[in-house]
Amino acid sequence: MLEELSIHNYALIDSLSLSFQNRFTVLSGETGAGKSIIVGAISFLLGAKADSAVVRTGSDATLVQATISIRPENEDARNWLGSRNIEADDHRVIIRRTLKPSGRGSIYCNDVQITRTELAEFMAFLFDLHGQHTHESLLRPGTHRIYVDRFAGIEEEVAAYCRLFARYTEKKQNLEKMAESEQSRRNRREMLEYAAEEIDKAAVKKNESAALAIEAKRLADFEKLIEQTNVVCEFLLDTDESVLTLSRKTRSAFEQAAGIDEGLEKLADRFKDWYYESEDIAAEMRSYRDSLHNNPERLAEVEERLALLFRLKKKYGPTEAAILEYRNQIAKELEELGRGAEDRSQIEEEIAVLDAELDQKSAGISEKRKAAAAELGNRISDILALLGMPRSQFSAAVKKTNRGPFGSDEVEFLISTNVGEPLAELARIASGGELSRVMLAIKTVLSRTDTRETLIFDEIDTGIGGSVAHTIGTYLAGIGTFKQIFCVTHLASIAAQADNHLKVEKTDESGRMITHVSILDPESKRKEIARMLSGDTGTAALAHADALLARYREREEKGNR
Repeated sequence: MLEELSIHNYALIDSLSLSFQNRFTVLSGETGAGKSIIVGAISFLLGAKADSAVVRTGSDATLVQATISIRPENEDARNWLGSRNIEADDHRVIIRRTLKPSGRGSIYCNDVQITRTELAEFMAFLFDLHGQHTHESLLRPGTHRIYVDRFAGIEEEVAAYCRLFARYTEKKQNLEKMAESEQSRRNRREMLEYAAEEIDKAAVKKNESAALAIEAKRLADFEKLIEQTNVVCEFLLDTDESVLTLSRKTRSAFEQAAGIDEGLEKLADRFKDWYYESEDIAAEMRSYRDSLHNNPERLAEVEERLALLFRLKKKYGPTEAAILEYRNQIAKELEELGRGAEDRSQIEEEIAVLDAELDQKSAGISEKRKAAAAELGNRISDILALLGMPRSQFSAAVKKTNRGPFGSDEVEFLISTNVGEPLAELARIASGGELSRVMLAIKTVLSRTDTRETLIFDEIDTGIGGSVAHTIGTYLAGIGTFKQIFCVTHLASIAAQADNHLKVEKTDESGRMITHVSILDPESKRKEIARMLSGDTGTAALAHADALLARYREREEKGNR
């Protein structure tokens, strides 16, 4: 049950805190006052996707917070909390959700942070929100099965069947892939074997091309290389004026000068290090020059090898490493092709087992679905009679179909609104007001089969008026004896029967529009009922409101006796 709700910086709401009672509560107000904003804030708290446009202009963040009590018999909600080590305090939890203009936000259940998906999952155990567009789902036969399964209490059983069907479908698809012609498999095997042989024969090594390219450049430019190497050696050590000859003389002079002035010893030592390094360089350079040989045959071999690697890269991968990785993949695929017949036989056996299991489970689901559909049809027909459609007959028709992901049935809601007329699709027969009553009947029937104690109806009165509105108000008041009911309405005949009445108003404060919600006392409720009846609070309107309220008070007093 929703006990307290706080909304801060949400759309036109600056700051709002409300405490709620059990039973039947209505929200009313002028068109555009912000009733849909209240419903939007509640939907936000129930886990709906967030749009940063709802953050009030100029504020840092939106905050919606609620205190919610949980009945002991609501095991789903309690198990959800227990699985996350969240403790309810005196059977209550505090849900807090924020949203910033950037689109980032946070959600907490008590002091434990949770995701939006987790929030929606948890709140679905506690609340059922019927929005203005929920009627549309009644016109889509694909949703009718969901209502019947929920009424039958087989949603988890159908979900398990659906998972089994997904496994069955996956294995069938795998078998179809295996069922390719043997000729195709042979062609694939021959192609892979040829590629493997070509790669193996080439004996590819990682990063081979880079080393070969360096060697090819050296061999191709041999004449220039030997020429420049001779120049280096000549300057270093092959002439009387070479670097080493001059360095020896310089070293000797340095040592003699340092023997006279000790302050030159460090420079002399540094020069000595440089001299020895020069000797090493000169020795290595001489050895390198002596090792050089013009080798046209080797150049041809290197260029041929590079050409081979280039061809392999074009066919099997951009690098030697990619070629070797492709070779590993070939080995795995050849192994799979080799055991294809064995795997195919095993999968066929698994499919046969799953096929039999699906038949058994779909038959069981179908039996429960048909029984539940018949009972659901009767209950909804009875409720429709109470809601001003006494000649209506409602049916949840279950037709056998080919086995699919949800069983072997199609479910479609049919209705006849007059005696003697055949049952037909809702979309062809029902008006907007009739759809509202059908949805109300479905919601209330389903509400008796689950532990959710709060039902929220956003403009359930669409397309109705007069005596029908009076009947719906009476019916909602009756549901309010065992559920917490919230209803956004424009009709006085519904609002007058509420146990609690909230009025939504929009005011201009310092040039900004702000939505307020007030809990009406008896006199304020009297004036609001008058406004809803006549658009004003004049004497005649108030008299009409008094008569309407007296009528429902009298009915309630008789009910209490």
